[in-house]
Amino acid sequence: MAWAQEQRIEEHFGRFLCFDEDSESEDILLDELEEELEEHKDYDALITILRKGEKQRGMATLVEGNLGHIEEALIQDYIEDNDKLALLHDQIHECDIILSQIGSLLSGFQAHIGSISSEIRSLQVKSLDISVQLKNRKLVETKLAAFVEEIIAPPGLVDILVNGEVNDGYARSLEILSKKLKFVQVNPLINASKALKDITQELERLRQKALSKVSSHIIEIFFAMRKPGTNIQILQQNLLQKHRYLVVFLKEHGSETYGDLCASYVDTMNKVLSTYFRVYVEALERLKLDIGVSSDLSGHDSITDIIARGREHLRDHRFMFSLGERANILKEIDQPGLVPQVNSRKYPYEVIFRSIQKLLMDTASSEYLFIEAFFGEESLFYQVFEGPFAVIDHHLDLTLPKCHDAVCLMLMICITRKHQLVMSNRQLPCLENYFDKAVMYLWPRFKVVFDMYLRSSYQCDAKTLWIDGTHPHHIVRCYVEFTASLVQLNAECGDGQLDMNLERLRSAIDGLLVRLAQNFTTPKLQHLFVLNNYDMAISVLKEAGDEAKNLQRYFEDKLESNMMAFVDDLLMEHFSDLLRFVRSRVSEDLLFYTEHSNIDELEPVVKNFAMKWRSALEIMHNEVVTSCSNLLSGMAILKAAMAQLLNDYNRLSECVKKIPGGSALNRHLVSITSISYEIRKYSRAL
Repeated sequence: MAWAQEQRIEEHFGRFLCFDEDSESEDILLDELEEELEEHKDYDALITILRKGEKQRGMATLVEGNLGHIEEALIQDYIEDNDKLALLHDQIHECDIILSQIGSLLSGFQAHIGSISSEIRSLQVKSLDISVQLKNRKLVETKLAAFVEEIIAPPGLVDILVNGEVNDGYARSLEILSKKLKFVQVNPLINASKALKDITQELERLRQKALSKVSSHIIEIFFAMRKPGTNIQILQQNLLQKHRYLVVFLKEHGSETYGDLCASYVDTMNKVLSTYFRVYVEALERLKLDIGVSSDLSGHDSITDIIARGREHLRDHRFMFSLGERANILKEIDQPGLVPQVNSRKYPYEVIFRSIQKLLMDTASSEYLFIEAFFGEESLFYQVFEGPFAVIDHHLDLTLPKCHDAVCLMLMICITRKHQLVMSNRQLPCLENYFDKAVMYLWPRFKVVFDMYLRSSYQCDAKTLWIDGTHPHHIVRCYVEFTASLVQLNAECGDGQLDMNLERLRSAIDGLLVRLAQNFTTPKLQHLFVLNNYDMAISVLKEAGDEAKNLQRYFEDKLESNMMAFVDDLLMEHFSDLLRFVRSRVSEDLLFYTEHSNIDELEPVVKNFAMKWRSALEIMHNEVVTSCSNLLSGMAILKAAMAQLLNDYNRLSECVKKIPGGSALNRHLVSITSISYEIRKYSRAL
């Protein structure tokens, strides 16, 4: 390794260490030598040479000897490879020739390719021109073909429109003709075409022929609807509805013909439906049960005069006041109407009215949907139903003035409201005006009849109507039932218009009761009569349900006040001396005495009570049981009377204990226990 390093130093510094003694010394650049020594001062080999002081000349000679040997070896190698180098030289020369030839060929190819490129560019330009021309020609061809297709009427189309039968195929041909007519009308540039002028007359003749044929076909169907017994809805669905495009064609391309067609349909259906409703209404009128009609009032001054003729006569007119099973009609509001041909029984008028409106709703729903789908014009519906509406209006104009049944009128109002809701659920607004008009007819008539009921109650002669007896009066019962009926119907579908009238009716009942009660000679009988009637009123109102709660509470308060008055009258009749004494001398809490009593005043009262209290209790019991129409009310009266009697007698007993010498009357006093036992005996019997 050291030798190799010395070799590298020698090679590097040879030019500085090599010199010949026989030649002149070369100029040595000492500055460069110093720089080199300074740069390589860290080399170990250089340091060793300089330190040992070896001579530079010997080293130089050694290096030159080595170089000479190397040079001779290289020359020998070159001599040995001389043939190979000559061969390589020849091969390189041949390659140069070949490459020169290839360069010439490539230059030719490049020139040829340049000419081809220019030809390709020329062809591209021509191709673009041809492509534009082709595109333009295709566009012209497409538009021209569409134009020709739209304006030309093929022979097959002409034959179908002129000679064909009106069916689905005819409708499809009409669609094709419609497109051609619209094509001609839409674009003003097309109208200026000379080609169009040749065919316009033909298209117009086809249009006129199609309008005439379609109109005749549909009008024939309209005339078929006029035949008696024809099922109009089947004709509408099977013949008209499926050929709806016929009407669309008339509407788009023949406004006058379309107008005539609509007028023909309106005239046909107006007559058919008017006749249908007229026959149906006349048939239903034969099934009407006359309740509260004007004939019921002939020869009588008021409604109560009908009732005054007796209970037997009332059975035929009770529907005027009582709702009863008539309310069931509101639960059957959307059930099928009456069929006069298979019915022979009589029905209240509200049943007839519901059947008429049910027929009207079903017919109007079907007709409205058909007109909307077939003609697309809602106004035609109202023109068609002018006749049926007129028939129903005429019927109501004749019927309502003769109707004096307020319950029936209120039921009719409820029926109309519910039918209005049915049509709303069907999402059909076609009868809104009719329903509003019907309600406007019914409310004024109801108020007239209601006022008639009120006037009758105020104007009736209580003495004429009076029946000897304290049981509920049948006239009062009729008015209470009438009130309960209106309360139920008002809750069912009222709009607040009845509230004030119900207050007036309640006041009328109170006034009627007071006038009837005045026919009795004693306050006790008057109170008993009023009490029984109030009890009857509460029972009737309970049957009316929760809607009559407020009115029921009013009569319960009245019952309570009259019950206490009757109890007082009853006790005063049998124990008058006891009641007068304790109420004039002893306070309720037994702490205050208005006057000082003595034994002489108390003795007859105590002895009289001890002598007759048992028989008096029995008489009171029997009287209450026989006089009260309601056993529960009788029990309540007896309990109140017995409680009041115990209270008053207890006050008397306490008074006896407090006066001087009162102990002498103890043997005549009846024990509270004995009285309570006797009272419990009657309570158990009840």
